[in-house]
Parts: sequence; structure tokens; C-alpha cells
Amino acid sequence: MNHGTPDLTLPEELLLLALHPEKGNRLCSARYLGYGMAGAVLAELQLGGHIREDRVRPVVLPGAPPADRRLAGALRSLGEPGAKAPKTYRWVRTAARHVEEPWLTGLVERRAVRAERRRALGLFPYTRYPVGPVDLTSETRRRFEAARTAGWPDPRSRALAALVFAIGVGGVLYPGWGARHQRSAMRDALDHSWTAKAVRRNVQADKSSGSGGFGGDGGGDGGGGGGGGD
Repeated sequence: MNHGTPDLTLPEELLLLALHPEKGNRLCSARYLGYGMAGAVLAELQLGGHIREDRVRPVVLPGAPPADRRLAGALRSLGEPGAKAPKTYRWVRTAARHVEEPWLTGLVERRAVRAERRRALGLFPYTRYPVGPVDLTSETRRRFEAARTAGWPDPRSRALAALVFAIGVGGVLYPGWGARHQRSAMRDALDHSWTAKAVRRNVQADKSSGSGGFGGDGGGDGGGGGGGGD
């Protein structure tokens, strides 16, 4: 059973969940979302049968590359089939700096979000991405909640739940003491996801060092730690 929105990849679903529908700002720091996007790319490649995990490294499997050029480019960056790839958390950290833009651009082209360019204090440019004319956000959130109610019953929904929690958006979507059980279930999904654990390792490293995001707005990391390193 697939609880993902039809024709949306995990990176796209994560973006739609991590952007405020009306305001268009990120619900976590730009850096954390970048890590999450990189992890979502790996998770999508795994679900498509293009990679597997071996001793905290992604291993490319033989076969045709994915049709999506963004996924195909990420797959090439991992090396040839059977070659020794970077450790997952290191690849995530490197890829995070450039992985978000092509997926955002794709959602803008699909009119799922609008790119609203603004200036802070009249000087510093930034962009917000509220819901566009083709509202894929509401359906993505509805399906995410349906998967949560069903206990994350399939690999795709569990991967998405783990990534949402890893970047801190779980506590924004399910805030407060009353939603602790929802967040706990997402933490459990993270504990069984090698991609999400790599994301969370980078998030926690940034928190420990006090480093900020690499641009963009942030909306609070809300809701819990969790996850181990890999």
C-alpha cells in the first residue's frame, strides 16, 4: 500500500510537508531541510531498487538508472555499481548544499508552489514558497496523516515519517504533549531508517557546534531529538 501522493517523489513530499502552506517559509532551518532532502533522495533510490545500504554506506546496484534526471544525477555521484561510496552521513552533508533547488524548481514548474521573492529590511533577498494554483500540499498532508493513523504501514510512508522527524518537522506538524505518541512513532521509524539516521546525525552535529543554516528562513526545529548516528 502506497500512501505517497501519486507522481510525487519522496524529496517532493518532504518539501511540501516542510513548507508552511500559506506563508511559504521552511518549518525548520534551511540546513536541516537540505540534509533531509539528501536523505530523501537516497531513500527514493533505495525504494526504486537502485541502491542498498552496507555498513553505513550506500551501494549502487546494477541496472538501468532512474528516469528522473535529478535522481539519476545523485546515483552517478555514488559511483559505479559495487564501488565504495562515501559514508552515508558524509554524502548527505555534501549533497545538502545543492540538492533542494532542483526539486523546488520542479514544484514551481508544476505550479504546486509559488516562488515569492522578497527582501528583508529592504536589502536581503529571500524567497518564500506558498501553495500554488495546483495544490499538492493538502493531499500530501492528508495522505501523511492517513499513513500515521494506519501506523506507517509501508516502506515509503515509514521513510517519509523518519525523514520528517529527523529534520525536526515532526514536532511542528504534531506539537505539544498531547501529540507525544505521534512523535514517538516517527522516532521509531527513524531508528529503523539508515538514511534518516544519517540526516539526524548531521542535524545533531550542527546543534552541538551551534552552526546555523546556509541561508533561507527557519521555522523552529520543534519536537524532539532521537535517532542515532550511523
